Amino acid sequence: MTARILVVDDIPANVKLLEARLLAEYFDVLTAENGYECLDICSKVSVDVILLDIMMPGMDGFEVCEKLKSNPKTAHIPVVMVTALDQPADRVRGLRAGADDFLTKPVNDMQLMARVKSLVRLKMLSDELKLRAETARSIGLEDHLARAAQAEEVASILLVDGRANSQERIARALRPIADITAMNDPQAAIFEAAEGHFDLIIVNSNFDDYDALRLCSQLRSLERSRFIPVLLVVDQGGESMVVRALELGVNDYILRPVDPNELLVRCLTQLKRKRYNDRLRDSVQQTIELAVTDGLTGLNNRRYLDKHLKLLFDRAIARGRPLSICITDIDRFKSVNDTYGHDAGDEVLKEFAARIRSTVRGADLACRFGGEEFVVIMPDTLPDTAAAIAERLRHVVESQPFQLRQNGTALTITASLGFSSTIGGAESAEQLLKQADRALYEAKHGGRNRVVAAAA
Repeated sequence: MTARILVVDDIPANVKLLEARLLAEYFDVLTAENGYECLDICSKVSVDVILLDIMMPGMDGFEVCEKLKSNPKTAHIPVVMVTALDQPADRVRGLRAGADDFLTKPVNDMQLMARVKSLVRLKMLSDELKLRAETARSIGLEDHLARAAQAEEVASILLVDGRANSQERIARALRPIADITAMNDPQAAIFEAAEGHFDLIIVNSNFDDYDALRLCSQLRSLERSRFIPVLLVVDQGGESMVVRALELGVNDYILRPVDPNELLVRCLTQLKRKRYNDRLRDSVQQTIELAVTDGLTGLNNRRYLDKHLKLLFDRAIARGRPLSICITDIDRFKSVNDTYGHDAGDEVLKEFAARIRSTVRGADLACRFGGEEFVVIMPDTLPDTAAAIAERLRHVVESQPFQLRQNGTALTITASLGFSSTIGGAESAEQLLKQADRALYEAKHGGRNRVVAAAA
């Protein structure tokens, strides 16, 4: 696992020690002597994890962390505070400042490396989502992301705890920030996690006859719970369990006896990160949809058609099944634009697409080919059936006038259609499309408002 770690400490011996440990794990290591240097490096260089001391001259680690988290460019760099401070109030203050963890010196090597590796994996996931979401921003989805941030619902937390008294203490601490579903049966909790909609799962390792890490592993293996953050409650001295948990993909942990304030802050950090990544995933999904969808009509676009037609053609040939394709063109569409304007033309295109949707079957694929041309791909469809579908579409277009909302004008619109089928001997998806295009050409030049089959 390659990643760039920034070590920030004003004591050279501490820097050298951490640097040696990280280099032994093949990390790329940068160092800074103070908070100002840390902020400067982060503004110029991509950093994956920051190991940050607190007691430094000029600007302490709390202030450095707050500045990092308040800057959108550095807000999502994981920060681990590594310090001699060991009071619960210091830990809570560090976590409130935005730190992902707070480790007290002397730090257990295995625990530190496991934590760094866990945060690196998390950072890489976020970076990948951010990279994919850049397209969303470039095409105007910032508003979507902003709305999603403003419309956050009350968080939902699943608490899996084998003992009623600790269940109640944890639930009481978290009720101000979330709805709590508490369960004491780990197996039932797996089903609940898969069926419910949770923002965080807390697993208490206090079961007498069940391995809490097995539950964590199962949660990570299920599709529905794979991206839900998991926080593990562990006994003091349970460093080996913490290391194993982080390797399994557990996001965070807290030691017993549980400090309610620390628990609250750790949960808020995980909820914030999940919401951020969820918004990124949503924007990525919308970007994908926009990339293959025609913005005006809502049908799939030419890019999607080119890819999908080849897949359907190859599948039809491999299975010995027929595949038919129909190209339809709005007759004299240019005159609509010339007479009534392009807004009217857009209305006609949208209504035409709606009539295609109402006519084709569920298994058929309708796409906007470009301009006023549309394509319908019909899997498992013989030429006779394709002709009937094309004729039905021609009739649906002609039978009812197209009403223009802007002035109430009713337009009589017709369409010409050409279709072809693999039964005709096409050897490729491109050839099948060309055959249908030639049939459309014949329909246009034969008087329009008609269906023509490609010659075999």
